[in-house]
Amino acid sequence: MLPPLPSSVSVPVEARLAYVLHHFRLAYPTAPAVTVGYADSRPQVEVTEGGGEFFTQLLPYPALPTYRQWRGRRLPFFFDVEPAKPLLEVLPDNRALIGADIISAAFYLLSGWQEFFSDERDRHGRFPYAASVQHRYGFVDVPVVNYYFDILKTAVEHTTGAVLQPRRWPNDTPWAAFITHDIDNLYSAWKNPAKAALQGRDWLGLGRQVWQHFTQPDAWDNLALVRQTVADYGAKSTFFILPEHRPGANGTPNADYAVEKVWARIGPAIGEAEVGLHGSIGRAREGSNLKAEEHRLQRCSQGPVKGIRFHYLGWEPRITPGIVHTLDFDYDTTLGFAEHFGFRHSYCLPFHLFDFTAGRAYDFLEIPLNVMDATLFHPHYLQLAPNQVLPALQPMLEEIERFGGVCTVLWHNENFDPANEQNGPREFHTIMTYLRSRNVTFVNGADICATVQ
Repeated sequence: MLPPLPSSVSVPVEARLAYVLHHFRLAYPTAPAVTVGYADSRPQVEVTEGGGEFFTQLLPYPALPTYRQWRGRRLPFFFDVEPAKPLLEVLPDNRALIGADIISAAFYLLSGWQEFFSDERDRHGRFPYAASVQHRYGFVDVPVVNYYFDILKTAVEHTTGAVLQPRRWPNDTPWAAFITHDIDNLYSAWKNPAKAALQGRDWLGLGRQVWQHFTQPDAWDNLALVRQTVADYGAKSTFFILPEHRPGANGTPNADYAVEKVWARIGPAIGEAEVGLHGSIGRAREGSNLKAEEHRLQRCSQGPVKGIRFHYLGWEPRITPGIVHTLDFDYDTTLGFAEHFGFRHSYCLPFHLFDFTAGRAYDFLEIPLNVMDATLFHPHYLQLAPNQVLPALQPMLEEIERFGGVCTVLWHNENFDPANEQNGPREFHTIMTYLRSRNVTFVNGADICATVQ
């Protein structure tokens, strides 16, 4: 069952404005002090108000967006009550008028409003891509909020004469890539080939798989290879370790290893790489059990575990952010759609989710997940051919680069197995080669938190 909604929610204009401007200033740290708001406050940058009573209601979706052009891109604008107005007008006395309510629209997308107030969930308890406005209006691979901020940036530049520069990343580079690996399985590479041999009555092949399983290292027991492969690109790996090996209450598998038994081997394999917690099935709703998993992993790694991603990208928007906040993680990096690459919150920079109970931003940083290997080739997802992967991803990657964002990649260790010819090492190399060619800096979660906070 879904957790109940609050009996009432009201997010006043002041809270929405403060939340959006906080993120604008994170995106453009050199922005000079300038007043931004609606007409009643006579700000230097005036925004046409269009939110009305929507944010006092419990509805997941606003009215249909209008579409406007900005920087050659056709963009959706929610809460746009005067679509005939120019998007940006320069006014006397160093003032500017933005003709669409980009504050309300940015708040709606960035805060996670649609997920919190929707009752749609898939069989894994996740808010489904099919229920999202990104799917409904076809903009999942466009960071719409960044475009809204670009309009605001241009308005601020008009009123102040300053030229705003986007955030820079370590080594003074314009954008960043965060390479991550969820470690679900270490010892199961043999199972599918053995099952196929059994079903095909290939007794020799079955015997070969069983013999290899008992006499040779498993192809997925490869964390040293994963770390070195990533390091060869001048990049860092972050490993999200799954402490629970028993299936979830609904029968969904967790790890095929017991972390306490294997750490003596996998610890040296990953070396000094960053370690995060991979919260097991059901833990997105159960804070006390998640804390126990965190302690188990800390005992093994003998160090702090400050980042988290939930197994199966589990996330209950009415509960999970509060758990992550209460357990004092520095960052989460769960929030991408399993079904499609792109921008679940229509934003390509790390951000803070909104606490609808307290009426303010959470402290922890959300590092959006942009592309997962399973998304690219899975019977329920995109089923891209290998030669379609980079062409499909490149427009999204260009958007992240354009706005100085972070590209978060999830590539499971099992997909470094050369036997995988669909979303395996070859496709990973293609993505990494592209990223390296575009002057990206490779970071881990700690680097991102140190840069943004």
